[in-house]
Amino acid sequence: MPEDADSTSPSPPPPSAVREVLAGAVEALGGQERPGQIQMAEAVARAMVTGEHLLVQAGTGTGKSLGYLVPSLLHDRRVVVATATLALQHQLVERDIPALMKAATPLLDGRAPSYAVLKGRSNYACLHRVREGVPDDQGTLVDVPEGTMGADVLKLRAWAEEQVDQGGPGDRDSAPKHTDRLWRQVSVNHRECLGATRCPFGEECFAEVAKERAARSRVIVTNHSLLAIDAIEGVPMIPEYDVVVIDEAHELTARVTQAATDELSVPEIERAARRSQKHVSGSSGGGSEADDLADAAQALRTAFEDCGPGRFDTLPTELADALALVRDAARALISAFPKEAGADGESDAGRTQARGWVQEIFATAERMAAHHDSDVLWLSERDRGRGGDYLCVAPLQVWGQLRDKLLTDKTVIFTSATLMLGGDFNTVATSIGLKPSERVDHSIDEPALTEAAVGEREDDGRLPWRGIDVGSPFDYAKQGILYVARHLPPPGRDGLGTAQIDEIAALVDAADGRTLGLFSSRRGADAAAEALRERLPHLTILAQGEAQLPELARLFVEDPHACLFGTLSLWQGLDVPGDTCQLVLIDRIPFPRPDDPLMSARQKAADRAGGNGFMQVAATHAALLLAQGAGRLIRTTTDRGVVAVLDPRLVTARYGSFLRASLPPMWPTTERAVVVDALKRLSA
Repeated sequence: MPEDADSTSPSPPPPSAVREVLAGAVEALGGQERPGQIQMAEAVARAMVTGEHLLVQAGTGTGKSLGYLVPSLLHDRRVVVATATLALQHQLVERDIPALMKAATPLLDGRAPSYAVLKGRSNYACLHRVREGVPDDQGTLVDVPEGTMGADVLKLRAWAEEQVDQGGPGDRDSAPKHTDRLWRQVSVNHRECLGATRCPFGEECFAEVAKERAARSRVIVTNHSLLAIDAIEGVPMIPEYDVVVIDEAHELTARVTQAATDELSVPEIERAARRSQKHVSGSSGGGSEADDLADAAQALRTAFEDCGPGRFDTLPTELADALALVRDAARALISAFPKEAGADGESDAGRTQARGWVQEIFATAERMAAHHDSDVLWLSERDRGRGGDYLCVAPLQVWGQLRDKLLTDKTVIFTSATLMLGGDFNTVATSIGLKPSERVDHSIDEPALTEAAVGEREDDGRLPWRGIDVGSPFDYAKQGILYVARHLPPPGRDGLGTAQIDEIAALVDAADGRTLGLFSSRRGADAAAEALRERLPHLTILAQGEAQLPELARLFVEDPHACLFGTLSLWQGLDVPGDTCQLVLIDRIPFPRPDDPLMSARQKAADRAGGNGFMQVAATHAALLLAQGAGRLIRTTTDRGVVAVLDPRLVTARYGSFLRASLPPMWPTTERAVVVDALKRLSA
């Protein structure tokens, strides 16, 4: 535990302390008091003491980060804060926490609560890799001409040494611009790492320094994936903690699923076999184990070609046999590696990393060959241009793991602007391992639950939880219009038709640009961009893929008559307050693709269990994305505009009411003339 925490039962900070520290932090950031933020902070402080899990929906503009950071710093045990995106993590560490520390320190007898950032090992530069290098299939990188990959790697190495001299974090976010491939040249994963005790640079290691700093800190900021690896996979990554706050909680199940997904490709197995060859060739096996793994890779390639892409409800015989060959060959190769320490007692980094790679292949092949009912297995066609397909395996569901390995041991606070889908918390609660409840609090004036009361509620097997909606400072009914184009035909498989293009052109023309177009496919976004460039040549039409997203966002903000069209990353990752965006276009309800292997498997499983797979999986997925997309419109109290959905099913289908209840409460209409007039007034 950190220096300033003890092992006794947690005691709540006085409500006056929560309010006082919160007020000081808001003032330090130049903000103003918000009732929802105060309500949230007091609810979080209480949950940390009672042990009752808490779901907090806090709309955009509430200031939810301070709403949970204040009670986190005042809590007398360690708290972990996990985010989904690097942008929010950066905001917490660079802006919110420093301001909060400044405000809190005078109120805590001058003792500033400590905090640290913790990421996965592969997010930090490896000094052994930087200084000693590990030859890959193409040989060791040496001084090469400017502009090549080698020159870029040398720049990363120089940056890492500067980080050592300056006491910097040495993490990927602070590194010069680079690609994934470049970063792999200066980093290692946990299997490839030599370990702090065996590595000659262990005392300087960026990852080890970060872990030591976290062990001395009251608050640790990390990400969903690292939390999942620590809590669910059981790999110790985070020092012992009492409470975890999960921000951007609407992303949690997707991030946990991603962290628990494994992939296997033929080129990857072949490279592992080649890299292992020289390390086992002197052993009793003479290197034949590496040859066997390469042969198994060829068998897997043939199985891929015979099976074809898609999900496997039952494992084809040829694929099962090939996976067994890969598994057994990888196991034999692991055994053929000599001991880690050479005759001179020094560790061989190349051997350690090659062995780690083979261990990863063995673990993945073993999991795939087992083909448990709890896993979904499919063959993906992506990356075909670089050497072949990928076999993927992912958990069918993650709520059981979250419940058994996180929620039963820790107090968890979930927060997001999008937690109430269909009008209540039950959909999200079920997806994260909490049983549905009738209880939704819009106020926290009731007395705090005692620990005894919490215990009584656990008798029926339910984990105690409550959900509160602290609202938003925005008046959505006055600031925004939700327009559903009921007169349009339902969207078809062929993409945008003439009627949809006409509708888009009329709305964008009325708005005089200032439009964010959210499309369900890249093909739809490109088709709309091309059509509008012809019909409305006086406007600037930007399309995702024509430049990097930050550059597109900058051009969108700078040009008052610009439109930006794109797909998923724009639905959730763009924040453009002000007059830049006065119209958000959504081409269709964003249901998952029917051939999505994981979503279709989950839907099928829900049907088999007696539920409604469409509503539990497809409609929930669509509701979440719709809410996130619609949330791009109103970002401040002065924003005005229209969210236009070109899919009439939002008002004509039976599931439409569930989807609409998940959206911000804007003024609804199906009359295009009303919307066109409103957009013209705004543009004027």
